[in-house]
Amino acid sequence: MADRFFPNVMPDFIAETPASSPSYESEPEAGPGTDSLMRLLSTPYPVLSQHVKRAALDLKETIVIETWGVTGQRVHDFTLYAGTLGTAFLLFKAYQVTNNTNDLTLCSQIVKACDSASLGSRDVTFICGRGGVCALGAVAAKYAGDERALSYYLAQFKEIKLPKNLPDELLYGRVGYLWACLFLNKHLGEEMIPSSITRPVVSEIIKNGRALGKKEKCPLMFEWYGERYWGAAHGLAGIMHVLMDMELKPDEVEDVKGTLRYMISNHFPSGNYPASEEDKGRDVLVHWCHGAPGIALTLVKAAKIFSAQEFLKAAIDASEVVWNRGLLKRVGICHGISGNAYVFLSLYQLTGNVEFLYRAKAFSCFLLDRAHKLMSQGEMHGGDSHYSLFEGIGGMAYLFLDMVEPFEAKFPAYDL
Repeated sequence: MADRFFPNVMPDFIAETPASSPSYESEPEAGPGTDSLMRLLSTPYPVLSQHVKRAALDLKETIVIETWGVTGQRVHDFTLYAGTLGTAFLLFKAYQVTNNTNDLTLCSQIVKACDSASLGSRDVTFICGRGGVCALGAVAAKYAGDERALSYYLAQFKEIKLPKNLPDELLYGRVGYLWACLFLNKHLGEEMIPSSITRPVVSEIIKNGRALGKKEKCPLMFEWYGERYWGAAHGLAGIMHVLMDMELKPDEVEDVKGTLRYMISNHFPSGNYPASEEDKGRDVLVHWCHGAPGIALTLVKAAKIFSAQEFLKAAIDASEVVWNRGLLKRVGICHGISGNAYVFLSLYQLTGNVEFLYRAKAFSCFLLDRAHKLMSQGEMHGGDSHYSLFEGIGGMAYLFLDMVEPFEAKFPAYDL
């Protein structure tokens, strides 16, 4: 199991030292307990955030060159997950942080190319489908004041049809489509995609969950390719996460709460969570997609929405697993250190406890200090799509941008 993650030997907490002044020019050393990493951990946050911001913007430029410039502005994979739309989403984030309109302009150009590449796609979700292209295109057009493009992308979004055999999960299913609707409503107005469109989708998800849940001791249960997954990408955590942002009937709210309680009552003794119903004996994965990190984010959300201490306690317990086993030998958002850092950011936002901010800072500083060297040495996996948002260094760049204003941080394409 330990071959999946680096031992976390960083102190549980280090108070900031105002006099601390890390030498950014020096080459960081390799070990996790090095002086360079310790100096970063004790650096005052305002100083560190500017360093992280510079690193993020440098990474952004590299990612743009590799995914857009080197390809001759041709799109081979349009998706947000591993493709070119992820670069556009990173540029949109950079625009939100720096207000640099060049990033917004380039974001719109890339979305336009992704639009052409995705015209024949039958996938409907934000992360892996045409829903993400149209939704991001509309929002970028809104911020750019391009009414023509805004009208086009909204019209295209409303043309998306959900196949009857669509699964319910986040990456390829109904809640992935609903998240695109939520993203549009957040940025363009609450009724941009009205409940007359979203409510039937919610009802179908609840109906499907109850039908399978009757066979289990859980109010809602779902399958994806024959497995009853628990995690954020394909399972219960991701579905509950999106449902909590929808208008639910009282009995549906109780089903969501009951499903989360079922998961909590069946976690591993370590505090981690199974990847699926079929995998309850295998305590291995500590990822956003499978395991404690994605489930912890959903539990934090439940604690906030339902004002329930039981969900907060469960989220904090899960975060201990992430702290101890979450320095994965991968860099990305989906199953890497970058994604796991968001567990601590979400808890910091809900509780205001600076110890959670420190832990997010620690994971970020570990990446800042070591990631490039570890990847070059083959000790850390840079992702099958090395520059992508969910698998590669695009996720690290996104995390670094979020660390500039940690109270505003949101796991990309998951938290609103």
